[in-house]
Amino acid sequence: MKKVLFVASECTPFFKSGGLADVIGSLPQYLNDTDDCEVRVILPLYSKLKSEYRALLTEVMIFETEVGWRKQYTGIYEMIYEGVHYYFVDNEQYFKRDNLYGYEDDGERFVYFSNAVIEFIYRGDFKPDVLHGHDWQAGAAVAIAKIKQPVPGIRTIFTIHNILYQGWMEHAAFVDLFNLDISHFSGFEWGGMLNLMKAGIFHADKITTVSPTYAEEIKTAHYGEGLEPMLSMRSWDLLGIINGLDVDDYNSMKDSNLDVPFKTSIIKKRQNKKRLQREFGLPVKEVPMYSIITRMVEQKGLHLITHILEEFIQQDVQIVILGNGLYEFESFFNYLAEKYPDKVYAYIGFSEGLSRRIYAASDFFIMPSLFEPCGLSQLIALQYKAIPIVRETGGLKDTVMPFNVYTGTGTGLTFANYNAHELLDRLNYSLTIYHDAELYKRMFTNITKVNHSWSQSAHQYLDIY
Repeated sequence: MKKVLFVASECTPFFKSGGLADVIGSLPQYLNDTDDCEVRVILPLYSKLKSEYRALLTEVMIFETEVGWRKQYTGIYEMIYEGVHYYFVDNEQYFKRDNLYGYEDDGERFVYFSNAVIEFIYRGDFKPDVLHGHDWQAGAAVAIAKIKQPVPGIRTIFTIHNILYQGWMEHAAFVDLFNLDISHFSGFEWGGMLNLMKAGIFHADKITTVSPTYAEEIKTAHYGEGLEPMLSMRSWDLLGIINGLDVDDYNSMKDSNLDVPFKTSIIKKRQNKKRLQREFGLPVKEVPMYSIITRMVEQKGLHLITHILEEFIQQDVQIVILGNGLYEFESFFNYLAEKYPDKVYAYIGFSEGLSRRIYAASDFFIMPSLFEPCGLSQLIALQYKAIPIVRETGGLKDTVMPFNVYTGTGTGLTFANYNAHELLDRLNYSLTIYHDAELYKRMFTNITKVNHSWSQSAHQYLDIY
């Protein structure tokens, strides 16, 4: 049985800022259920950990971690939660913060974390055969494990969840923070600076990313964010594995957030829409409801939406928006909600329970991303039988099959170019789908047959291990 240690910066249900947390929170369970490997997870112990989980922690050991010339306190705590063994790295100087990221010393924080992980492997009883690092926050851990071999023969995997964020640092940080010989500097340097994602890519035995299309995209200048030469050099070791979804958690029959559980019933799904219309003060009538549930950033294609949405809502439709982020997008959606209170409802913020009620109520889900490594929102929409309207990029292209009116196949409406009027065309076509009972039923039935659980993807990871 292979022993695998996941190194990551967030994980549901403990800490979450994005889709990375969902992957780390669900994939180890599926891998452990195969009986072919034992996956454990190590995370920073942020102060945001809720008291209900903190009460489950047990102290394992205390030691000092070298960070350049410094020696920093490190406490290791553990818990077993839903069958997965978790370790937490405690250091209040680095992790007692209001947020997970966004600080000037983020590079130092996660170099410390990586050093502490390797020191823990030296000292601890769990000796992994494979160290599996996730995103730039674990890039240094992958590199140091490869260089220092805390377990003789340890192998390393580095997974890119979003190449946009790379962990840049001044080159002087190599001497200041890493206890490595200067001969290793080139494995961390990129463009005259240190780049922790590059370090992970350079040192890993295998590299994965979160969809097959994204694996090809990031080898090009348009999507590679400057790292495409390195990824092209390592192309034989780069594999795209589509993210799965915890389908037991996102289950429209079992979800306690829903007013009316449903599985394959259009009638029951539309009862959820009526409940949400009442909750949001929208007219209770049979009209197509579109949802936008997103981080309000440019990556999510919101410039396309802002360009054409007011034109589209001149139709007999309702739009429900949930999310927060950049002021320009928040203010736009607030403007629409104030100007068209019978058609638009905007909730600026985030609520997990509310998001699920919106998915369940929506007839269509809009996600026209500029780029999308994998995306979980479209998978959740499919679970709750909301037809995705997406741009053909990254994981969106791999998980949403375009509807073909002639063959009756497909699970969503898609468009290729980053163009607002292509999005508007698909939105207008969705009205045709909605008002043609046979076409809508065909798409709804197709979606009920979709399976995006982790089972297939987990076995691809097992093959790599």
